[in-house]
Amino acid sequence: MLDVCLLGTSGMMPLPGRWLTALMTRLNGSSLLIDCGEGTQIAIREKGWSFHDIDIICFTHYHGDHISGLPGLLLSMGNAERKEPLTLIGPKGLERVVSSLRVIAPELPFELKFIELSENVQQLKVGEYCIEAFRVNHNIVCYGYTLTVRRSGKFIPEKAQKNQVPKEFWSRLQKGMVIEHEGRTYTQDMILGPERRGIKLTYCTDTRPVFTIAESAREADLFICEGMYGEKGKEAKAYEHKHMTFYEAAQLAKDANVRELWLTHYSPSLTHPEEFMKETRKIFENTFPGKDKKSVVLEFEKDE
Repeated sequence: MLDVCLLGTSGMMPLPGRWLTALMTRLNGSSLLIDCGEGTQIAIREKGWSFHDIDIICFTHYHGDHISGLPGLLLSMGNAERKEPLTLIGPKGLERVVSSLRVIAPELPFELKFIELSENVQQLKVGEYCIEAFRVNHNIVCYGYTLTVRRSGKFIPEKAQKNQVPKEFWSRLQKGMVIEHEGRTYTQDMILGPERRGIKLTYCTDTRPVFTIAESAREADLFICEGMYGEKGKEAKAYEHKHMTFYEAAQLAKDANVRELWLTHYSPSLTHPEEFMKETRKIFENTFPGKDKKSVVLEFEKDE
């Protein structure tokens, strides 16, 4: 299962009760963060989660409201006696940007590993997370992210017996191990059925609606997307600054056939996003206004 928490939902500037946009997930003892605006580590504390186990931080882009909280978070992680390496993922220039921010956090007891994105769509496997980074359309280089937790097929004893796999190897093969024994190689596919549906989460902010978003989010369990403006008459402003309205985000959710849409990254002038849900749900019924510390546990589908 995947724990998901929308730590903050504000765009441009933090507000009382609304921190800057950030998302955190937890999977089998390893945590992942997307974006790290001002107030992120406070939101993590308010949620009651720990930043010690954050192993991956993905950045959509390098505007201040998406990365300004990083130096403080790194210092807090160091003070929590973290020793394991931390992987940072983001558009080209990531190492240069982080190095500049680290002027105020120069010494850390753990290594930083950098993955800089260069393709329009890039697939990554980091720990148990399968990550797809996809280029979107903002006024600087910006990416969205799809996180997938894969799920192997069901164990089929008859298949294992047919392939003459010794019983003492069954448990280890189910965990993904490859076993060499007496001149023969045993692999997981020799005892399992087809891969089952996993868990899929797509997160996207700071962009105009583009086909790539719907393509990456297709059939997602949860789609978290920016809705900078809910008020009518803000379409020209959204176009000018390369952001989205609630209604454009809802259309993407509909096109992608996702199960649920959470809106986030609100304009500071948008104080009551729930007021616009009725109109937004005419486009995509399963739309919900994101709010700070809104959480869900995404689970694998039950086998029939």
